[in-house]
Amino acid sequence: MNNNNNLSENQPRHDHDVDDHDGITFEVVESEAIDGHKQVRRGVYLVPNLITTASMLSAFFSIIASSEGRFYQASLAIFLSAILDGMDGRAARLLNAQSLFGEQFDSLADCIAFGLAPAMLMYHFALHELGRFGLACAFVFTVCAAFRLARFNVQIGSVDKKYFIGLASPLAAILVASSVMVAIDHADWAGVIGQSVGVGEFAFAVWTVTCGLLMVSNVKYYSFKEFDRQKVPFVALILGVLVMGIVLYDIPVGVLAIGVVYALSGFWMTFFAKKS
Repeated sequence: MNNNNNLSENQPRHDHDVDDHDGITFEVVESEAIDGHKQVRRGVYLVPNLITTASMLSAFFSIIASSEGRFYQASLAIFLSAILDGMDGRAARLLNAQSLFGEQFDSLADCIAFGLAPAMLMYHFALHELGRFGLACAFVFTVCAAFRLARFNVQIGSVDKKYFIGLASPLAAILVASSVMVAIDHADWAGVIGQSVGVGEFAFAVWTVTCGLLMVSNVKYYSFKEFDRQKVPFVALILGVLVMGIVLYDIPVGVLAIGVVYALSGFWMTFFAKKS
């Protein structure tokens, strides 16, 4: 007994080792560089993490709505998650509130919002008619989103911030959600609603797997992270207004078209990058 006590007394003790588990809830302890010195700080940044939580809530609502057959609402909830996902990172940078906890929380929320929610939406909308094959297609999308986010996390700091390697998971989710909205709005020619297993379901299956595989591909996409800091010719503003007008005419079709063009642009960018 005395030897054990001596060993425990000789071991280095840190305040946060003792206090981390005091109280009813857990506490987040992170090492941060402040004025060039590493300091241990407790707690989390409220604003960006609340925005991330709202994104996860929207994704949770989307999953529930999909299971209840409210596919249009489920699709809109995925769009809202994508908007909130873009806001939390900007809020963290604006408030200088970036942290390791926030990064990990954001990735977990993204896996639900842009991996699980779109897969559940597509499965309940069309893929369930294909049985196990449809289930497999939905799962491929989910696991590809998880792979995409994991690869993004380990490549932070080692790749050019101007580009994404593989299609970003929010855009892949938007491609899935907008395709469902287009099929609902144009059911007369989409040939999916109210029909038995046919071409429409298989087309959605191929589309879902394609979007998933693009996320884990080596296709290079422009990230637009530095786009707002650069000046462009005035004609670009006019083109932007025209695109907005086209999108407003039929928002789901416009968003889907822009998403498809962006997805295809990666192949063009990758081809010329290798050629040069």
